[in-house]
Amino acid sequence: MFERPKHGGDRSILVQVNDDKSSNESRLAEFQALALAAGAEVLEIVTTSRPVPNPKTYIGSGKVEELQQLVSTLKADLVLFNLELSPAQERNLEKILQCRVISRTGLILDIFAQRARTFEGKLQVELAQLTHASTRLVRGWTHLERQKGGIGLRGPGETQLETDRRLLRQRIDTIKDKLEKVSQHRDLSRQSREQKQMPTVALVGYTNAGKSTLFNALTGAATFVADQLFATLDPTLRGLELPVIGKVMLVDTVGFIRDLPHQLVNAFRATLEEATFSDLLLHVVDASDPNHLDHQDAVSKVLTEIGAMQVPQLVIYNKCDKLPMALPEIELDALGKPMRIWLSAYHPEHFDAVKQALVDKLDQHLVTGCVDLDYSDAKLRATLYNKKAILQETVLADGSWKMTVQMPFALWRYLCQSYPILQKMKFIKDLTGLQKSQSN
Repeated sequence: MFERPKHGGDRSILVQVNDDKSSNESRLAEFQALALAAGAEVLEIVTTSRPVPNPKTYIGSGKVEELQQLVSTLKADLVLFNLELSPAQERNLEKILQCRVISRTGLILDIFAQRARTFEGKLQVELAQLTHASTRLVRGWTHLERQKGGIGLRGPGETQLETDRRLLRQRIDTIKDKLEKVSQHRDLSRQSREQKQMPTVALVGYTNAGKSTLFNALTGAATFVADQLFATLDPTLRGLELPVIGKVMLVDTVGFIRDLPHQLVNAFRATLEEATFSDLLLHVVDASDPNHLDHQDAVSKVLTEIGAMQVPQLVIYNKCDKLPMALPEIELDALGKPMRIWLSAYHPEHFDAVKQALVDKLDQHLVTGCVDLDYSDAKLRATLYNKKAILQETVLADGSWKMTVQMPFALWRYLCQSYPILQKMKFIKDLTGLQKSQSN
């Protein structure tokens, strides 16, 4: 086995295997950004084409020799592959190159390990790392004998491997138990928001699309923002006041990426459930990226995997200040509801359009109607004003009130438990027609 470097071990050579199915240049640029985000010092980039992977090393023998020479000449500590290598391929390449070899999945896991800050985030990352490492334990014990069977051929290697596997399984089970308790706490928080009839809006999108910047601008939060992949990892929740709707909960989720490792999707499933159970998804897209359509497809695949594609979406094309167009711009669907918004998260004057679009998208959950209240319903009247649910109020001769109200259906159903008079409310589908009839 090779000796581990005594220094940081970040001097890296990047390897990309090109294909004809995707944009190789954008894939390479993204992989280089991932390497830099992990703190790697990129010494050289090697590209090759391989229609059929070599079962031993994935790449051909000629490229392996070229890599071997580069590692020796540049004194590289690490070779990063922009693809998923099997445990055997990693083992064979490390034996030939005499340095560490890490696949795309291992690189992303390392970035997540650096960025996790909360207790839950650290547990989720550790679970993903242990799941990934469980199939790669064997390479840590290649210096020991293998248990082949027969007298004189049994050695300590198999015993140590079995011990490590058992310890890994025990640790994985422990982490899953802790995450289950955290998930239960998250469920209680979600139920509390539902009891308060507070709609939830989740921001999703490709990593570095500007979700956190938009989140901070709308809510006044101080989530860490940087022009790098996976700048923020842990989800953040903040309240946002909207006209008519009232207070909604805005959730900033982890960024997605193409070929997101399944270990991460599974580990972060509880966190991503915030998107699954939300009332609306704000799909933030970097409109200035020429590959933004591919990025949207990658996000859709993850949303499908976690069962969130059925949630209504509002697409936000961010960073449009880099494009020659008038901003903000809103595209409506056949029903007159907003579908897409072009804006820049760095321009506060664009946020009114976002808030109005949120109201228009969420008002499909609104109920509108007329209700008559007298002095005994003063507390309900105050509550409706506090919830900003009153559209129109007329004081009658006897001092009672005739009100036109509008509120989320969940809020109406919740208030009906304490104020049964709301169950007698006359629902209105055409608010404009009502206003006209009242004015007559």
